[in-house]
Amino acid sequence: MPTRPLVIRYEDDLKLLPGTWHKAGAVLAVAVALAYPWLASARWLTVGNLGLVAIVGAAALMVLTGFAGQVSLGHAAFLALGAYTVAVLGAKLGWPFWLALPCAGAVSALVGVVIGAFALRLKGLYLAIVTLGLVFLTQHLLLAYPDVTNGLSGTAVPMSWWFRDEASGGGAPLGGTWTVGGVRLTFERKLYFVFLLVSGGAVWLTRNVQRSDSGRAMMAVRDQDLAAEVLGVDTTRAKLQAFGVSSFLAGVAGAMFAFQQQYITVEPPFDLNLSIQYIAMIVLGGVGSVFGAVSGALAFTFLSPLAETVGGAVPLLNQLTSSQQATVLLSVVVVLVLVREPLGLFGVWLRVRRYFQAWPFRY
Repeated sequence: MPTRPLVIRYEDDLKLLPGTWHKAGAVLAVAVALAYPWLASARWLTVGNLGLVAIVGAAALMVLTGFAGQVSLGHAAFLALGAYTVAVLGAKLGWPFWLALPCAGAVSALVGVVIGAFALRLKGLYLAIVTLGLVFLTQHLLLAYPDVTNGLSGTAVPMSWWFRDEASGGGAPLGGTWTVGGVRLTFERKLYFVFLLVSGGAVWLTRNVQRSDSGRAMMAVRDQDLAAEVLGVDTTRAKLQAFGVSSFLAGVAGAMFAFQQQYITVEPPFDLNLSIQYIAMIVLGGVGSVFGAVSGALAFTFLSPLAETVGGAVPLLNQLTSSQQATVLLSVVVVLVLVREPLGLFGVWLRVRRYFQAWPFRY
């Protein structure tokens, strides 16, 4: 059964929200997102902020792996570069967050394009090994210059609205609680709305990349690079664009994570485990779709604290640490989802939508 009406015009095929279900889902998502910070507790508001960070990071990896088919284990390296860029710009130079954030993405994008140039002739496991080496190389470089990054001790990440002057103590920091018209805006709530705008922009960008000529070229390279090249697709350009866009969004996600944590170190969290987590997110959500990136990131982020709570009641599993319990349980969830539905949560959504579209008939 088709998942959308028959498309007979290019204008219909290029619509951002082509069907009624897409529009209804977008309205519902906006309503839930705006209501969430007023209904959630402090703990779950923090989880929500981490979920928004994960959305940007998963969208970044979806462009590279889901659209272009380039398997990467170096995602954590680009997040680390973005995080330490905003840390240095904020702590050393006093830059505001809205200026440091795109700079973090630009630094990561520059490194991503350089790495992409070296990896043009590699694919599959060979490319994964090269990107894996990038994680350890980035960790070494960040630790090798303690005057800039503070080395093993880590560094604080200030977040201010305007340029910060150490002498005058200015800069309008984002921290603290504001009261506007009787409404209390804590730091976490202000951070949530800032992150919501950034993650919404990242999803919009990823969706437009998917619909663009560049995105179609990436997917052609993913499906069969030799056939795409025969048909006139510039495979080199498509791969470099995928690396550039992916690493830019990853740098932005790393910067968001640094702002949320307010203090970062190199390892953890920017290690191989973080790269594997993001791969699990897009696999859980459904590789090749923007919906898969968003749903996988949110599911993985919100299931982690729940898994830590449940793990304490499971025999043998309660002997592990809370993070190890969450890892084991989430691994089981990912395996079960893939066994039942290889397309992940995106496949589950298609099943639900087809059921209601065909109701009361069954196909």
